[in-house]
Amino acid sequence: MSKTFAIIGLGRFGGSVARTLHAMGHEVLAIDKDPERVQALAQEVAHAVEADTTDEHALKALGIRNFDVVVVAIGNDIQASILTTLILKEMGVSNIVVKATNELHGKVLMKIGADKVVFPERDMGVRLVHSLISPNILEFIELSEDHSMVEIVAGEFFKGKTLQQLDIRRRFGCNVMAIKSGDRFNIAPSANDVIHEGDMLVVIGHNRDLQKLQKAADEHDA
Repeated sequence: MSKTFAIIGLGRFGGSVARTLHAMGHEVLAIDKDPERVQALAQEVAHAVEADTTDEHALKALGIRNFDVVVVAIGNDIQASILTTLILKEMGVSNIVVKATNELHGKVLMKIGADKVVFPERDMGVRLVHSLISPNILEFIELSEDHSMVEIVAGEFFKGKTLQQLDIRRRFGCNVMAIKSGDRFNIAPSANDVIHEGDMLVVIGHNRDLQKLQKAADEHDA
């Protein structure tokens, strides 16, 4: 189902979010106070406008309250980011997602009512570290402070074994939620499903337990 999104701040992160949402068929309003950024994105989204989002009247004129989700992707101007978020909250915007530049900025955003705070630079850094440490890790997604989801490519450690034989839940405290084998995506696999080399496993668990599983797999495949 198509949703309406307003993206405020059209730097590298905001521009990427706007383009991706538009490509997926959603209606996107892209906003920035820099006319060059607006012009650069004008042909790639439904609407692109120049506006100062720290001005409540400008936001009201854009009908910002009517959008399903508003993403505040303002870069290094923390004051503008906080003020924009505060105005959006006071206007009654239902879902506000804000990019934070650091932990303190993120805490302030949560306190003033942001529904979700994202840390693109930090999260990309965490994913890069995991991919560098373990070549079998395709994706690393932080679900909470202590729990994450990883996509693991099955090597020798997993090859030819069933989930029952691997006994991942008992040995490592993790849960295999899905297995992708070629074009087939098996959600909630059974204990007797055999894992083949190159299959992709979607695993959820405590970060400490996921690290134990990664280490065991890497040492076995080394």
